[in-house]
Amino acid sequence: MHASPPDIASLDGRRVGLWGWGREGRAAWRAIRSRLPTLPLTLFCQPPEAGDAAGLGDPLLQVRTTVDADTLAACNIVVKSPGISPYGEAAQAAAARGTRFIGGTTLWFAERGDARTLCVTGTKGKSTTTALLAHLLRAGGVRTALAGNIGLPLLELLDAQADAWAIELSSYQTRDVVASGVRPQLAIVTNIFPEHLDWHGGEARYVEDKLALLTRARPHVAVLNAADPRLAALQLPDSDVRWYGRADGWHLREDTVFRGDMAVLDTRDLPLPGRHNRGNLCAVLAALEACGHDAAALAVHARGFQPLPHRLQGLGRCGGLDWVNDSISTTPHASIAALELYRDRPVAILVGGHDRGLDWTAFVAHVRTQPPRAVVTMGENGPRIQAVLRAAAADAGFVLGEATDLESAVAAAKGVPGIDGGVLLLSPGAPSFGAYRDYTERGRHFARLGGFDPDAITAIAGLGIA
Repeated sequence: MHASPPDIASLDGRRVGLWGWGREGRAAWRAIRSRLPTLPLTLFCQPPEAGDAAGLGDPLLQVRTTVDADTLAACNIVVKSPGISPYGEAAQAAAARGTRFIGGTTLWFAERGDARTLCVTGTKGKSTTTALLAHLLRAGGVRTALAGNIGLPLLELLDAQADAWAIELSSYQTRDVVASGVRPQLAIVTNIFPEHLDWHGGEARYVEDKLALLTRARPHVAVLNAADPRLAALQLPDSDVRWYGRADGWHLREDTVFRGDMAVLDTRDLPLPGRHNRGNLCAVLAALEACGHDAAALAVHARGFQPLPHRLQGLGRCGGLDWVNDSISTTPHASIAALELYRDRPVAILVGGHDRGLDWTAFVAHVRTQPPRAVVTMGENGPRIQAVLRAAAADAGFVLGEATDLESAVAAAKGVPGIDGGVLLLSPGAPSFGAYRDYTERGRHFARLGGFDPDAITAIAGLGIA
């Protein structure tokens, strides 16, 4: 039983723990309770969350605010929230004693093995790609669910019905699909860059975990970016592989989307900022084609797509500057892509945040050859980024500012000579941990600093089923 794919019914009679009380943890509790109302559960959560959990009035929910190997090992199965790493010392010790760690994603896939699942992952671009996939499927008359890491846990839709499921998966969740034993109908992988190394324990394991959606979940169809060297090197004998980003498939030539030699769509008026986002459109069109849809006919509906918040999001003009919120940017490669979009304008970019030890060499090389007006560093890794940028700033002639937090970084950027009429770009290249709860809170703070309404910028259109 221990190694079998776990659905909710299989938890009956087991010692079950819930680890984490965010959106995913609460969704897991509700889903389990809906099927197993008399199953005792142990919740491991932070002290500030304990009161909320206790307020549920669930007499069979034991709340613990401390967690260690012994308390975890007392459980047969622990349903863990995605942000909690299974590679930590306590989790590894408990696993060695027989505790099985799964995610809510595992439970949903095991419950819904009949669903037509279209999964999307990648270091960058996965949210936009997933939302755009759902948007175009709906434009084609397909009743489509948009859920997963994008902001709506799958378990919130446990019993919902849809003809297609557009599911975003983080690197924390790809192995959860594997654990379910269910093969996705289709998987899109946009790219692989080093990220979340603290959670995964290193770059090699991050890549292995990310690629597990392809190598171990064995989707029936795999839609892959031909420009990514890690993806290009894969051999996937169990999947029908469809490539995008190369001349014989869906690809970009200048500003036009092509299918082979056929021009399909001029992208210049699309609400998809940046060349990388138009590349994501190619991924979606390749996926639609693989599913039997007329992708060329659906492509025009991309004009009606509503961009996601905190992703190269133009907030408006304040103090003679165009404010752009790219708070979702958590890698130096994402910051480079943001700078590319504004390469023809004076731009001051704000970078830095939680230090995961990522290599900023590529960013340094970019600003040396295509210098912005200013780079302002901030946050925990600000001093380290500052140090690697000093020589480039001196050589290329851009202003290198230093700040402790977002507010002082904004103030420093606004004072840069020659920035009037230009762009104030928040694209940190680093997570927000420590200073903020998440990238959304960081983006909202940035909006407030510019005098914009943070509530007006946060909604993700289309979540759920439509």
